Amino acid sequence: MAMKKKIDANRLNLKDQVVAINRVTKVVKGGKNMSFAALVVIGDPAEGVVGYGSGKAKEVPQAIRKGIEAAKKNLFRINLTETSIPHQVLGRFGSGHVLLKPAPEGTGVIAGGAVRAVMTSAGVQNVLTKSLGTANPHNVIKATFDALTQLRDKAAVAALRGKSVEEL
Repeated sequence: MAMKKKIDANRLNLKDQVVAINRVTKVVKGGKNMSFAALVVIGDPAEGVVGYGSGKAKEVPQAIRKGIEAAKKNLFRINLTETSIPHQVLGRFGSGHVLLKPAPEGTGVIAGGAVRAVMTSAGVQNVLTKSLGTANPHNVIKATFDALTQLRDKAAVAALRGKSVEEL
């Protein structure tokens, strides 16, 4: 696998989207300590850059802020055609499977909650998706990112096969 180069988050116009907020409690001797866990997706639709992160804190806004900071350290550039993805792909993480299919112009983003957040943040305008297996947003997002990292552009496939782009 090729070495992934670092993407500078400060140069991008990042939009954040909160996917899930979970209230968690820890039972201690004096009672229950409540805190919040936030799952956040950020991306620049114009650049095709997207990332995710989770943060935990005693208050919801702090948890979201921590999630955004974690997501900025976890940015990926994905291969897109003009408005869709180049080919069909299946991403897996744990028991979460996410199927992504390219769609013709005007279809829109056909996706459920967590997958929709990733697709809109990445700048994909036309795609068909199906989430299989678990509905856990953490695993669904990780499976979606697995699928997005498997996407190849025509030049990379041609180089892999030892052919020119026109031959494909």
